[in-house]
Amino acid sequence: MKAVLIDDHALFREGLEGLLRRRGVEVTSFSNGTEGIESVSSECPDVVMVDLRMPELDGIQTLRALRKNHAELPILVLTTSDDTSDLTECLQHQANGYLLKDMAPDELVAAMKKVISGEVVVAPQLAGKLASIIQQKARRHENPDSIFDCLSPREMEILRHLTEGQSNKRIALDLGISDGTVKLHVKSILKKLGLHSRVEAAVLAVREGLTHNP
Repeated sequence: MKAVLIDDHALFREGLEGLLRRRGVEVTSFSNGTEGIESVSSECPDVVMVDLRMPELDGIQTLRALRKNHAELPILVLTTSDDTSDLTECLQHQANGYLLKDMAPDELVAAMKKVISGEVVVAPQLAGKLASIIQQKARRHENPDSIFDCLSPREMEILRHLTEGQSNKRIALDLGISDGTVKLHVKSILKKLGLHSRVEAAVLAVREGLTHNP
């Protein structure tokens, strides 16, 4: 099995490399999304593992970029986040798996084999949240006319923060993401809703009863 690991934390990256190699996995690792994306075409891995929280290109942006040219490539998100919105967004962008970094190495190898064979894997601890996501999708299907249906869970989360007039920096701190990522999400929100400013978005959200509840 050949794998590419993309993670900005050197200690974790090097430690996981050693653990996987001792289990017969050929691993090449990269410290950022840009290098990892460029390597995939030449490395031709069986599976890619991507950290969610990274500077510059985060896990979602890396996932999107990989999907553009490698639609069938098995991609696992490997993270410390058990946040429902992160799980939802990764699945929406066609991640083949969402796993937590505290899992045992043998369990990770088993998960890698599953996604290579075509399965989707999610950390067992997140089974309840996955069930909730599925239920929410069913409810949205029953009520398809919401003006915000075009937004991703993360965009909805940011829109709620906009209703309080929060800056990109404040939102980034609250959500544990970069200012640049927030800026990209706000731009996407405005484009999807056909609006011109974050103020318009906030007014629309409040009018539709969408508010931030900490």
